[in-house]
Amino acid sequence: MSSRTASSSSDLRAGVTGPVRHLAMILGDQLDPQRPALASLDPGRDAVLMVEVEDEATHVTSHRQRTALFLTAMRHHALELMQRGWRVRYVRLDDRSNTGTFTGEAERAVRLLRADTLRLVMPSEHRVLRRVAEWPSRCGVPVDILPDPHFLTPIDAFWEWATARSQLVMEHFYRWQRTRLDILIGKDGKPHGGRWNFDTQNRKAFRTSPPPVECRRFRPDQVTNDVLRLVGRTFPNAPGHLDDFGWPVTRRQSRAALRDFITHRLPTFGPYQDAMWRGEPFLFHSLLSPAMNLKLLRPREVVDAALHALASGHAELPSVEGFVRQIVGWREFIRGVYWTRGVGYGEHNALDEHGKLPAFYWTGETDMACLSESIGQVLRYGYGHHIQRLMVTGNFALTAGIHPRAISDWYLGMYVDAVDWVTLPNTLGMVMHADGGIVGTKPYAATGKYIQRMSNYCDGCRYDPAKRHGAEACPFTTFYWDFLVRHRSRFAKNPRMALALTHVERMRPSQRRTIRSQADARRREFGIS
Repeated sequence: MSSRTASSSSDLRAGVTGPVRHLAMILGDQLDPQRPALASLDPGRDAVLMVEVEDEATHVTSHRQRTALFLTAMRHHALELMQRGWRVRYVRLDDRSNTGTFTGEAERAVRLLRADTLRLVMPSEHRVLRRVAEWPSRCGVPVDILPDPHFLTPIDAFWEWATARSQLVMEHFYRWQRTRLDILIGKDGKPHGGRWNFDTQNRKAFRTSPPPVECRRFRPDQVTNDVLRLVGRTFPNAPGHLDDFGWPVTRRQSRAALRDFITHRLPTFGPYQDAMWRGEPFLFHSLLSPAMNLKLLRPREVVDAALHALASGHAELPSVEGFVRQIVGWREFIRGVYWTRGVGYGEHNALDEHGKLPAFYWTGETDMACLSESIGQVLRYGYGHHIQRLMVTGNFALTAGIHPRAISDWYLGMYVDAVDWVTLPNTLGMVMHADGGIVGTKPYAATGKYIQRMSNYCDGCRYDPAKRHGAEACPFTTFYWDFLVRHRSRFAKNPRMALALTHVERMRPSQRRTIRSQADARRREFGIS
């Protein structure tokens, strides 16, 4: 393949013949430009295995853009490897002999290519790692699992940090990271600007329409269009639309997306990172998490680009610090929690909630304007920024009493940047407080008045965020007070909940009963209970 340019999906049908010494499997979220799976391998004696399997698009109900993003990024990566002279066995989703699972395709490839060994970089989720553990006996060859060099914090380092503490607090981890990595730290060891974070300056809302925001999207090429048609054909009943697909799918596009964010949105990112506005799905956010979670971008290069913008005077410290914290702090912290807490973490349900996910999470068809806007945006783009996830779709699920795994699986399937190591602790820990306080020291519950303050979603909505009960009462407000009433004993000793619980204790018993009754009626109305 190195003698000509591989440029379309049809080129991926080129066969690989054995025998093969080492067969390196590259998973869909391991598209690292440094190609750690191929380190020390010989293109003449070794080969690459990449597979599209139905199981990865169906183990949770998945947005069609999410499936398309993984497949087209994989195809582009495979074509690039072929251009560089690598022999690539690429199994397409619609190949007739496709077994539909990683294990089936690993077995088939080892047999057909007479491979001596299999190797791959450490999978990013427990589910896949459990399957890989079966491969030596299933495939009959040794399986080498290599460390993942993508992240800034090795799991062993996180474990050492975590075991020295009685409670995992992200802010403490973030400060440790900043010092350890020498990021925004002066020669005196103190943080730049004299503060570790600038949250108080980074929570502004728009009072009028936000200024026009330049946000680069990428027109699908032939490879991507092939995938979009395939996904539409193969998963006609899957949620989400394909028309507005514009995500970066190559290393080159991902670097262009990084430059676009640094140039056009980073300077304003900080102050308005929590703001929401109708018809503005992206605002000043980076949109880099899909590329980063596919590993088309490395965290250090993203952080360095932001630091360069600060040094050059292009962006100010509050914006840069707020962005850097998401990467060196929150992203690495969440991954550490995922791996050190183990497989059982996903079963946590500390608040003992068992409600069903309402049907409108799949359609966006609800009179609650904030949810209609946020979910409609997810259906169109497979995207929502962190406050929409935490304080709109997540806040509703938390206070309404939805089972944490139901909403976690929705997040995993519906966002293009979702992979289990990110989604599970973010949802169970931060959004649903289902881990009992491992990730978050308090539940992030709020009334509709928070949404009214941070957005224009409430303008013209049929519900009133100031009312707790009655036909016009905002369900967010009703559910918030019901949540506090139901769990007041559980949170009685949480100092961060003291003020809110004071209001609950001041209520007359009849007021509490009215709120509980209204909340139960809303749950029945929405199909939650």
